[in-house]
Amino acid sequence: MKKSMENSRRDGSPEHATNTRLTRRDFLRQAATATAAVAVNPAIVRSSALGRDGAVAPSNRIAVGVIGSGPQGRGDMSVFLDQNDCQVVAVCDVKADQLELAKNAVDKRYDNHDCQTYRDFRELVARKDIDACLIATPDHWHVLTAVAAVNSGKDVYLEKSLAVTLEEGQTLRKAVRERKRVFQFGTQQRSDRMFWLGCQLVRNGRIGKLQHINAWAPGSAPGGPLKQAAPPPGLDYDFWLGPAPMTPYTEERCSDNGYLKTWWFISDYTLGFISGWGIHPLDIALWGGGDLLGGTVEVEGRGTFRNTEGVCNTATIWEVDFTFGSGVTLKFVGVPNGGNRSKPTGDPWLHRDEWKARYRRIDEHGTAFEGSEGWVHVDRAGINLQPEDLIDINPETLGLKLVRSPGHVRNFLGCIKSRADPVCPVEAAVAADILCHLAEAATRLERKLTFDFRTEKYLHDESANQRLKARPMRKPWRL
Repeated sequence: MKKSMENSRRDGSPEHATNTRLTRRDFLRQAATATAAVAVNPAIVRSSALGRDGAVAPSNRIAVGVIGSGPQGRGDMSVFLDQNDCQVVAVCDVKADQLELAKNAVDKRYDNHDCQTYRDFRELVARKDIDACLIATPDHWHVLTAVAAVNSGKDVYLEKSLAVTLEEGQTLRKAVRERKRVFQFGTQQRSDRMFWLGCQLVRNGRIGKLQHINAWAPGSAPGGPLKQAAPPPGLDYDFWLGPAPMTPYTEERCSDNGYLKTWWFISDYTLGFISGWGIHPLDIALWGGGDLLGGTVEVEGRGTFRNTEGVCNTATIWEVDFTFGSGVTLKFVGVPNGGNRSKPTGDPWLHRDEWKARYRRIDEHGTAFEGSEGWVHVDRAGINLQPEDLIDINPETLGLKLVRSPGHVRNFLGCIKSRADPVCPVEAAVAADILCHLAEAATRLERKLTFDFRTEKYLHDESANQRLKARPMRKPWRL
């Protein structure tokens, strides 16, 4: 549990004490000095710097800036550092220690001290020499930072979840398309061969007519210290809060330790793991489900909230049922989260025994497609099929072919060059995010809701529609 949670979540954070910024005058002075030095001592240029011997010339590399340098951001960044056709040139965070860790990792990789650091993401996105941004901030910052990057002409790789309201996601989608930017959403399961294979089998009718989908993910953790404390040294807490309400700092709220932090489960910053983890199996449900979003969907559900046990106030478990206009149904379940803070919640794991018996094994997350002639169950541990000989099908013989990604970052960089859509473009991100918002609303309102995908609004329910609108933001932040 601990390993998978750490790999599939991210936190944004911190700052570095030094911010190496050059004025135009400084730049010209240094350039003149360098030119004089070259005239006296001509440089011997390595062939790799010219793009020979299979290397990529610096002028042809994609320059990347990282916004949000906590554990998830650095994990994503490490993949970018492994690509020879891009170069990380800047990192940004509001936590000094996390920012320093990111800078050190970049400088070590390139064997120099050139990586620039920023506390304010606006300074990073204003740089004309940066082509793309990796964004791995806390959820309530995702859209503001991504829109700023897009409006500055940057392509964007954005960690999930997408947004804390649907209106924010819609705003980002509009900006991406109007500015003609490449956008990759961080639902990296689309770049895993097993998920790709499973979804292709379903989309090509190899389990017959799709009838039902089961999807499950870890629920949120309850509790969290209520004790107020001074923010840790090096944390700009006011900037960390940004658009969110001003709230006194409490112990562990912004911890970079995934088993201690509480913001993952506080509704001011996120929907909790109903989107933070749930976005993964729901995204696969939509990828394999085909045309589920053409009309309306009815949603009803229930959740367990333990608001009195600490600062965490998102659903610890849930069960939400979707009935799409096509007739396909989807059951989305949150299972007990025993990993965060390493203690069991006591919540029941709904349908565990039933699904384990049917799919031969069970993990804390997964997506299972039920058809008229068989089923496909897939998670990060592998794929199970019925009939079992479906595994022998050559995917290349299937008529409908989904995008085959060579890796989420690799796919993103390739699309920056080709200007094609990546494996998880902004429309797919908003679509999966919508299901998260519908599920969260159903558990909070505890009544049947009907949502129209064409208008992206609830039918005949104004109070539910209010939940889709952007939340008030603290000045100076706004969409």
